[in-house]
Amino acid sequence: MRLHDSRLVRLACLIAGFVALALGLVGIVVPMLPTTPFVLLAAACFARSSVRLHDAMLAHRIAGPIIHEWQTHRAMPRKAKRVAYGLMLLSFGSSMLLMPSNWHRLLLGSVGLILLFFLWRVPVREITPQTQDSPSN
Repeated sequence: MRLHDSRLVRLACLIAGFVALALGLVGIVVPMLPTTPFVLLAAACFARSSVRLHDAMLAHRIAGPIIHEWQTHRAMPRKAKRVAYGLMLLSFGSSMLLMPSNWHRLLLGSVGLILLFFLWRVPVREITPQTQDSPSN
């Protein structure tokens, strides 16, 4: 990825990247707010606005490999997908138990099923030492 030519667009992407990253961090604890799409959006915004921030996201021990896999192969590691399934089950399940009305439970269950379907459709790419690509600079 390369930086955008326009200074104004770089600034807009930088601001959007920080907003997306903040929403992703909030999504860690808020069940209805997904984390991964916002982190991927932040990485894409930083790729067009700041080499240093983009490299920092790629160097992150948890998010880095997932971002790299998505950018190069449009896939995610099987382990990350399993963790996502588990966290979705935990967050949506506990939220549904805490909801006072059946309407809210139904709504949460519906949103959870839609997100589950989206996640199920994301391709899986096994990461082994032979297939792991090094990030290009």
